[in-house]
Amino acid sequence: MSLDKGTKEEITKKFQLHEKDTGSADVQIAILTERIAELTDHLKRTPKDYNSRLALLKLVGQRRRLLDYLNSTDTKRYQALIAKLNLRR
Repeated sequence: MSLDKGTKEEITKKFQLHEKDTGSADVQIAILTERIAELTDHLKRTPKDYNSRLALLKLVGQRRRLLDYLNSTDTKRYQALIAKLNLRR
């Protein structure tokens, strides 16, 4: 259920802050959002896959913590990222 290399590179290039940025909060949140979307689609097809459901809840919690961190450190970047990813908040 992980993303392939090409998709990760594409997301990284879209959300990186500078040329060599691969691990900023923006990039991590974008990658987690894509993984959450894939897991959500998987769970719609297979509703009894409880292990994937647990993994989804962990990913959502991890994204929530990163969003809280970004909001506390740089609110403008947080607002821009929320708008770009179409997340409710």
